[in-house]
Amino acid sequence: MIEFAHPLAWLLLPIPVLVYWLLPEYKEQRASVHVPYFARLVKVSGETPKKGAVKLLRRRLQQFLLLLGWVALISAIAQPEWVGEPIEQKKSAREIMVALDLSGSMQEQDFVDQQGQKIDRLSAAKQVLNDFAQQRKHDRLGLILFADAAYLQAPFTDDIATWQDLLNQSQLGYAGYQTAFGDAIGLTIAVFEQQKSKQRVLILLTDGADTGSKMPPIKAAQIAAKHDIKIYTIAVGDPSNEGEYEMDLQTLEKVAKASGGQSFTAINRQELQQAYQQINDLEKQQYETLSYRPRHSLHHLAFAIYFVANLLVIVMLFAVKLIGRKALPLINESDNEPKTEPSTVVKGGQ
Repeated sequence: MIEFAHPLAWLLLPIPVLVYWLLPEYKEQRASVHVPYFARLVKVSGETPKKGAVKLLRRRLQQFLLLLGWVALISAIAQPEWVGEPIEQKKSAREIMVALDLSGSMQEQDFVDQQGQKIDRLSAAKQVLNDFAQQRKHDRLGLILFADAAYLQAPFTDDIATWQDLLNQSQLGYAGYQTAFGDAIGLTIAVFEQQKSKQRVLILLTDGADTGSKMPPIKAAQIAAKHDIKIYTIAVGDPSNEGEYEMDLQTLEKVAKASGGQSFTAINRQELQQAYQQINDLEKQQYETLSYRPRHSLHHLAFAIYFVANLLVIVMLFAVKLIGRKALPLINESDNEPKTEPSTVVKGGQ
């Protein structure tokens, strides 16, 4: 169906009628023929000289073309649009922020890849996160890297390929060598507050205890819960580690519980994959249905009709001059009476 983007433009349609009835007629002075015996002609004829008026009338085809051009011009200003059938699209209402630990302990090689080779924790996390991202066709993903402090590596995006590139570019030492996942939670809250998502999920992946956060992790989790953010913590590595690489599983569990999420422990790559799968099963994806009708502007067609109609009028006028005929008939309103100072009144334009 056809709709007009600016329907009020149709109020301009009667302008030519108003001009025709309200404005005075156009008058054009023309040179007259002088004869030395004009007085004698008047005396012989017995007529009284008067001012003449000649009205030029358009032909019907010319009137039709001008009317068609004017209607087409107003149509173009009103901007006609072809409106198609409604199209519905589903958009995920879920946004997932991934917070990845880049502390020094992530270089420990206690994971095994698919070829049976030992790899460090960060490489294992990247591999599993890439697989996880491939399954997020409708979600919007964000990425935070943290160590001494937390940094936003990738804002929320549905461009999964770009997100994966930014993930794979991250290296140990980018953010220092300590572990400040409390600050990572605080940064996540700030990022989510700029969004309007209905499902807010944070996946926090770390292999150590919080050692440098300005905001205590549990306090940050409580604030996150007030902003409807669920936190799922994943402890990477061997829980039996002690000393510098000791994991604070108790704090991670409290963080997850305070926000309504869950805590997982991943000793190897398989357990890490299972943790992501369980998170996916727990967080059922919600969708927002978006409906729109495609619109295609047709104003260029109306402009084309306007220009063609006016071009034909001009061609008609030139054609009449070329063949030496009068394009418009003359009606003498003075009944062919003699005129001393003839003038012509042209009404209505061309």
